[in-house]
Amino acid sequence: MNQQTIKTSVQLSGIGLHTGKYVNLTLRPAPINHGYKFVRIDLQSAIIEADVSNVSFTTRGTVISKNNASVSTVEHLLAALRGNDIDNVIIEIDGPEVPIFDGSALSFIQAIANSGIITQNCAREYIEIHEKIYYYDEKTETELTAYPSNDFVIDVSIDFNSDILKPQSANLKRLSHFNKEIANCRTFVFLHDILMLLDQGLIKGGDLDNAIVIADKPMTDEQLEILSLKLGKPKIAVDKGGILNTIELHFDNEPARHKLLDVIGDLALVGKFIKGHIVANKPGHSANVAFAKLIKQQQLKGER
Repeated sequence: MNQQTIKTSVQLSGIGLHTGKYVNLTLRPAPINHGYKFVRIDLQSAIIEADVSNVSFTTRGTVISKNNASVSTVEHLLAALRGNDIDNVIIEIDGPEVPIFDGSALSFIQAIANSGIITQNCAREYIEIHEKIYYYDEKTETELTAYPSNDFVIDVSIDFNSDILKPQSANLKRLSHFNKEIANCRTFVFLHDILMLLDQGLIKGGDLDNAIVIADKPMTDEQLEILSLKLGKPKIAVDKGGILNTIELHFDNEPARHKLLDVIGDLALVGKFIKGHIVANKPGHSANVAFAKLIKQQQLKGER
């Protein structure tokens, strides 16, 4: 298959989840072998390649940095680009964080659809998994494994030891199924974590419309009232199944599907499309990035 880029430039605007800053983001066509590059146009056009070597932070999102410039929460956009078979794109942004929108990749795939996709006159190079690659984190018990495959296949399972969010799994058998099965699956957070994150100066752009909020521990009416005031929302209540009454799930296993989305976005940082079967148990951004480094190391060894 040949490389692809978008047909025309397309702009999106929105709020960053953690910074709370309103940013404008423009996707532009890029030449062959360009890959994904972010351009901070507010910082004298500082360029940051979407490469695993540039990852600087992985708490509650993936941050890439270079020469004192950074862009946060890149994973949903990168997943949308991978899921729509795009190899090359320039991503101009006038702030420090990619907009969160509804917490999924939906806004990005809609922008890509509005732009269209063109095939370029250069064959795509793949990272092919020829032997098992394994990563394990003792602290979190996270496991990620890559097996040989002619396609890109992902199986994800999650377990938060929660009575409400019970163990669940999701899979993607073909990358072409991304838009239908994965793209609209939103990020999620536990209700008891929100106040803590707000107190830490995070999720300044957080809103009950851009995440699935799961109440797995009892909260007093006073705590719920404080949360309502901090988020500027009417009275918050816990709906059936421990999900806040502000949102309805797209799929019963939407949290697992979102974790799969994150794996795709983080593994895009290896720089090439992957041919391999990825099995992820309890994945997170830190583990995903460490695993991406292992995959890239194997690729570099194979090229020597």
